[in-house]
Amino acid sequence: MAIMGKTLLALLLLSSIFSIALSSKKRRSSYNNIDWWCNQTPYPEQCKCLKQDHNYPHRIKHKTEFRNIMVHLALERAVLMRKQAREFEQTSTTRKQRSVSRDCVRLYDNTVWHLNRTFQFLHDKNKRRKECSPFDAQTWLSTSRTNIQTCQRGALELRIPHFIVPIMKNNVTEIISNGLYVNWGFVKQEKEHYTGDAEYNTEKTEHFTENYTEETEHDTEKTEHHTGESREGGFPRWFSTHERKLLQSSKIKAHLVVAKDGSGHFKTVQAALDMAARRRFKTRFIIRVKTGVYKENIEVDKANDNIMLVGDGMKNTVITSGRSVRDGFTTYSSATAGIDGPHFIARDITFENTAGPRKGQAVALRSASDLSVFHRCSIKGYQDTLMVHAQRQFYKECYIFGTVDFIFGNAAVVFQNCIILVRRPLPGQGNMITAQGRDDPFQNTGISFHNCQIRPAPDLKPVISKFPTFLGRPWQRYSRVVVMKTFMDTLVSPTGWSPWGNTNFAQSTLYYGEYRNSGPGSSTRNRVRWPGYHVITSPTEASRFTVASLLAGNSWLPTTGVPFKSGL
Repeated sequence: MAIMGKTLLALLLLSSIFSIALSSKKRRSSYNNIDWWCNQTPYPEQCKCLKQDHNYPHRIKHKTEFRNIMVHLALERAVLMRKQAREFEQTSTTRKQRSVSRDCVRLYDNTVWHLNRTFQFLHDKNKRRKECSPFDAQTWLSTSRTNIQTCQRGALELRIPHFIVPIMKNNVTEIISNGLYVNWGFVKQEKEHYTGDAEYNTEKTEHFTENYTEETEHDTEKTEHHTGESREGGFPRWFSTHERKLLQSSKIKAHLVVAKDGSGHFKTVQAALDMAARRRFKTRFIIRVKTGVYKENIEVDKANDNIMLVGDGMKNTVITSGRSVRDGFTTYSSATAGIDGPHFIARDITFENTAGPRKGQAVALRSASDLSVFHRCSIKGYQDTLMVHAQRQFYKECYIFGTVDFIFGNAAVVFQNCIILVRRPLPGQGNMITAQGRDDPFQNTGISFHNCQIRPAPDLKPVISKFPTFLGRPWQRYSRVVVMKTFMDTLVSPTGWSPWGNTNFAQSTLYYGEYRNSGPGSSTRNRVRWPGYHVITSPTEASRFTVASLLAGNSWLPTTGVPFKSGL
């Protein structure tokens, strides 16, 4: 009996081991199976098309491999869509068709560029390109998705359906969303590199004048370095010491000078930009734009890196045009200035769209420039004045004028010490300061106002009671706007935020927040009661929308000697 018992015990042990081995093998098989991986994503069916398109012979072993596959699939689809857009461009006959096709070819080309650089970074096993990070990849993936949707919206605006069907058939936005979801796990792992715990030195800032007619010629901000050394200017780490001195100086030695009177190298800004685009080395290139009103539309292409435009003051140097959707342009192509080149800087310039309130959407400045700075600029329009289209942008001491949705787009953007001036809209209209375009919960985008002022423009002051003004309305499902430590004048409606039309669209999925604001319009007592609206009381929560966190500031802004806090 004892021997039989031992034999039975041994057989049971062997059976148990065999069962465990089979179970383990089954789990590994399931773990490595592409269906299993795809089922973890927001859009599993679009992911599973890999089996039909590529007939993958091997099993995926690691999350990094799956991420690479997702990005590569999105890249393939984007290349196909670009080809289709180019074919349609060649056959476009009407003005509206040409407007949409030009936009979409540019936007798809930018998408291919961003997806390609993302794939190259992720595929670099040695990670020699240390300037890139998962946060960068998330930014570029977010931009790629935004570009495609911008093409789609332009086609809808002008009723040109040719670009809608390819977008829906290719499922490229869903495939990019899968990539955003997978890469987000890597972003979380490296979060400590972007948020940091260090508090920066106290900002010493002269208050902005409430009268816009006064000139703000000099940056008076100073901050104390932790060693006690006083420094001026707070600029991204990719600025050299020489570049910082240039930005701080009122006398800048430019590579090219634009002057309407013929005293410079060129009479138009675009001619100077075209010359800069032909340079071999894309180091910092400074273009001075002398006093004058430049009636033109300018473009800075994605390959035209490190451009700096310096004017003679926002009252003196004005770049202006009057394109609008009413006149047959898309919102995207209506921009007086369209900036795509990375590391762009503008200082002491006004960007203006003169179409007026009756022409509808009319953009003064459209920017998708990554790691860009707009310093002491005025941005003037009515509806859709400033299109913060995509990527990471920082605005310092700027004046922004408008009426309906006049700061909109899907960038990660911080406005610091800016003056937001709300104009008089058309009869029956309300003013919406923001319309943020985040349409995927894993896009690292949002609009943040920090230490700003929200005031009526002179034409609105006498009739404030006739036109309600709201901080924003939800343009897209995951719209995200936060207002922190900002002065709000009486023009801001007690409810604070407006619904999209007569619907409850996005009220549960958006994120709108207010933190420690001041002024007669800042009371949160009668604010909306949406699930997505937050009266923020926690500094930890508010810090998510600071320069350090929203812009990954610790990776491209200096950690010492800056005129602002990286955090709150």
